[in-house]
Amino acid sequence: MIVGIPKEIKNNESRVGIIPAGVFELVKNNHTVYIQTGAGDGSGFFDADYQQVGGLILETIEEVYAIAEMIVKVKEPILEEYDLIREGQILFTYLHFASSEPLTKAMIKQKAICIAYETVEDEEGTLPLLTPMSEVAGRMAIQQGAKYLEKPVKGRGVLLGGVPGVAPGKVLVLGAGVVGIQAAKMAAGLGAHVTLMDINMKRLRYANDVMPPHVITEFSNEYNIRKHIKTHDLIIGGVLLKGRKAPNLITRDMLREMRPGTVIVDVAVDQGGCVETTKPTTHEDPIYIIDDVVHYSVANMPGAVPYTSTIALTNVTLPYALRLANLGWEAACEMDESLKKGLNIVSGKVVYQEIIEAFGWEKGFV
Repeated sequence: MIVGIPKEIKNNESRVGIIPAGVFELVKNNHTVYIQTGAGDGSGFFDADYQQVGGLILETIEEVYAIAEMIVKVKEPILEEYDLIREGQILFTYLHFASSEPLTKAMIKQKAICIAYETVEDEEGTLPLLTPMSEVAGRMAIQQGAKYLEKPVKGRGVLLGGVPGVAPGKVLVLGAGVVGIQAAKMAAGLGAHVTLMDINMKRLRYANDVMPPHVITEFSNEYNIRKHIKTHDLIIGGVLLKGRKAPNLITRDMLREMRPGTVIVDVAVDQGGCVETTKPTTHEDPIYIIDDVVHYSVANMPGAVPYTSTIALTNVTLPYALRLANLGWEAACEMDESLKKGLNIVSGKVVYQEIIEAFGWEKGFV
């Protein structure tokens, strides 16, 4: 199969779809891999690195899309890429269709085979291709939140870990999934007081067992959320409903109950956000303020640490990319139920129920 790796063109997105080690494996399996020149520069992987393992370099993104039977990338296509995608071409990347009707309609129109990293699901019900980026984003959420709590950027002026004689900051984490657990771990490591909330008691029991004593678990409901937002300095939104739009756990009116300078980091922004006032931002312009509450909602947080993120992503995506290349998408999805669940759009038809429900479409929308 001919595999194409275009350069990411989303704002400040420095990750690349595959590292040289992955290209080596594809070439070893008799596949041809074309990489757009400079695609890996931001992650620390250069054209010469790809050429040494058998990759072929093309100058433009148009050339890559034109020749490839399968496109492997990181982020969903943006407007400039829509018309480059061909009918029957496999698009293997993060897509998050439920949060973008224009993107969904564009991929329906192009009649591509859209396989979303974030809906590939293993037999245990986990999301193996989403997990490493959720781990990165969860840890980064605390780094960014701690920075924006500083007074020069309109935060409360709180040091999360405190100092002797001064109480530590308080962190509220909504969701005890991968993002939430990683965020709680990082915040606890800094010495912050952490409240971790979820509606899944199994997750809360797990967190209660593995976290230090200054991480408190609590069942998530509106009453408890309203109680804690009044006293916590940093709020992390880490809720994920597979393939669906995230629920609004914090509504517009709740902002007035927070103290000025409270920081919200909504990691769920890719799925629409779990805060009603969330809107996607970029690494270039990451925050905005509503009712004196600082909102950080960068839609590609792991893109800020591309070396770590790209390696972590290739570690999990490569086995699936090899399966698709070796067998073709139909046979690969027939043999691998996990990969089959990644199918979102096939030749102009939505085949993932949660996307249909997100937009109120009828089944089999074309």
